[in-house]
Amino acid sequence: MYKGLRLGVGWCQLMVFSLIWSYATAFYIPGYSIKSYQDDEVLPLYTNKIWSDNTQLSFVYSDLPFVCQPTGKKLGKSKSGHSLSLNLGEVLRGDRIVASDYELVMGQDKECEYLCSRKVSRKDVKWAQQLISDGYVAEWIMDNLPGATSFVTVDRSRKYYAAGFKLGYSDFSPVTGKPRYFVNNHVNLVVRWRKAPGKAGQQGGKVIIGFEVYTKSITAEHRGDSGCPSNVHGDVDGMELFIAPNNTNLASKYPHSSYIPEEDEDVNDGATLTIPYTYSVYFREDDRVDWANRWDLYFNNQEGSSMIHWLAILNALVISGILTAVVIVVVGRTLQGDIKGRGDGAMEEGKIRIKLRRTRSGTKSPRFPEKSSSGLLEHPGDDNDADISSDDESIEEMTGWKLLHGDVFRSPAYAGLLAPLVGSGMQLLFMASGLLSLSCLGVLNPSFRGGFISVGMGLFIFAGLFSGYFSGRIYKTFGGVNWRKNTLMTALLFPGLLFTTIFILNLFVWAQASSTALPFGTLIGLLALWLLIQVPLVYAGSWYGFLQAKAWEHPTKTNILPRQMPRQPWYTKSINAAILAGLVPFAVIFIELLFMFRSIWQDKSGYYYFFGFLTIVSLIHLLTIVEVSIVATYIQLCSENYHWWWQSFLVGSGSSLWVFVFCIWYYSTRLNITGFVSGILFFSYSFLSCAVYGLLTGTVGFLAAYAFVRRIYGAVKVD
Repeated sequence: MYKGLRLGVGWCQLMVFSLIWSYATAFYIPGYSIKSYQDDEVLPLYTNKIWSDNTQLSFVYSDLPFVCQPTGKKLGKSKSGHSLSLNLGEVLRGDRIVASDYELVMGQDKECEYLCSRKVSRKDVKWAQQLISDGYVAEWIMDNLPGATSFVTVDRSRKYYAAGFKLGYSDFSPVTGKPRYFVNNHVNLVVRWRKAPGKAGQQGGKVIIGFEVYTKSITAEHRGDSGCPSNVHGDVDGMELFIAPNNTNLASKYPHSSYIPEEDEDVNDGATLTIPYTYSVYFREDDRVDWANRWDLYFNNQEGSSMIHWLAILNALVISGILTAVVIVVVGRTLQGDIKGRGDGAMEEGKIRIKLRRTRSGTKSPRFPEKSSSGLLEHPGDDNDADISSDDESIEEMTGWKLLHGDVFRSPAYAGLLAPLVGSGMQLLFMASGLLSLSCLGVLNPSFRGGFISVGMGLFIFAGLFSGYFSGRIYKTFGGVNWRKNTLMTALLFPGLLFTTIFILNLFVWAQASSTALPFGTLIGLLALWLLIQVPLVYAGSWYGFLQAKAWEHPTKTNILPRQMPRQPWYTKSINAAILAGLVPFAVIFIELLFMFRSIWQDKSGYYYFFGFLTIVSLIHLLTIVEVSIVATYIQLCSENYHWWWQSFLVGSGSSLWVFVFCIWYYSTRLNITGFVSGILFFSYSFLSCAVYGLLTGTVGFLAAYAFVRRIYGAVKVD
């Protein structure tokens, strides 16, 4: 009991220290080298992709038919139209970064510069209208900073950025009442700079600390010979995406119809709309922001959100603290009482002594120690005891988990499936731990575009060693002999599910011509990483875990014949136990899930960067899973049910069911996702995320229950 209390106090001290250490958010390293520019040096501007909070499909900006295409002209050291090399994470998230024709020279303002005039057909106009209606946002990049739309808080006390800018806007015609769509064909580019630190600044170097994009729609009329509008900054009419309908053939097309439509949208008569594009450039010195803190403006409402994150941590601590008290009081005191004999007297000095007595027929049957004080089982005048030898004692009926010492370590059904699942869970646990650690240290940050996915992929592949080792050793502990088959299942089961799902989804995205679709070469590369690197690593780990390492020894021997179980309560059945027990860990992470989902699905222009909070909540969450698994396993063993192997895994992963229900609720109530493909992508990604989460937490629950069972039966000695 006192040991359990000391454990609880130590855990509380660790949590307090962790909270102080991670005062709310992880810091970040904004870059590995500062890039400084001299006056009159060309600043390359790159276009990336367009995306929307209402769909899951992104498109390459430079491939849009209604914007200016790169011409290949030389700008400084680079040439427009040149595509930058991307890391794996950038490709997987749909980035396609291309050098543009926009010419920016350090320190040189431009009131108006003509870029190009783009002729678009009816079909292209219709698509542009659809993109504007869906709220698509364009992302440009300069000096590794995304072009941002600037906002101020309601009280006008703080400025913040939202990455990207709108392609256009819509309103309703005051005459017809129909929607009108306008494209933003003029941009004001504001580059904020300050003197470079150190020696570079002494030599006149400047660093960029902000890149703001202000859009405007200007009609094609009233323009000079240069192509620039006569009034750039005043109130002018917008550039409407509209081509007058061609109704000459409507009457002949509908000769017997009483209703003739006002316009024929499907007609392809070769009519075009010319859209002129211009831009302005302004350089502004700003000493209020250091280069190291230039990303802070992109973390919108971080100060206000911190209090809610602290509330999430407090909520997690309260739930976990209550559960810890339950584990200490109920399991600690009751279990210790059972072992020491303070419960039903079946124990003696922490050991079960099961001896044999000889019956009348000469056979031996087990006998158990009698209670020294109560003597309820003693019947001095009973004739049945006349022939029992002098060293025999009366039989005492044992109940609860003590009866299962000969069956509790019996290998589970489908052990060849459980071992690979636990191995994959350890692989995911290593990957998640590495990602959270690197994020808290600041190595993974928004300036490292695509780094989270790239590093996660690398950690996942490398962790194949751990996957193979744990899978092989657990398989050996279960008594398996065909370790190569187990290795193959470990290496192919979960990664195969991931790759197959991604490939099928990619077919849908390919059909939409989205940049989210993975190129064929990338798919081949992923397949090579899986089959040529991860599979050998899993094989090496499994070889060592099965052939070199010893199987985990169990403190009790398993009987030849399995024990018959009594009728089980409804709450101990696998599905019911998983659903009920999974609700507690889900309650711990519920508030943090709201922030993560908002950043991933609703506010793609912002950045989730509360990894310090996320790490603390994750640690409390894992502790809660451990405690829930221990309590659920103890209740199951007290019900004389020794099939705890699979149940501990299901109880640990039970919160993934609630997370998936949360995904359905969030989709139905918070999101405005349109389109069949976008819906398929949302639920497919949600399913994969819940599968990853379930494998990880199920493995934690399994290992916690395994350690608990070994511990309590290790304190029992069977003669």
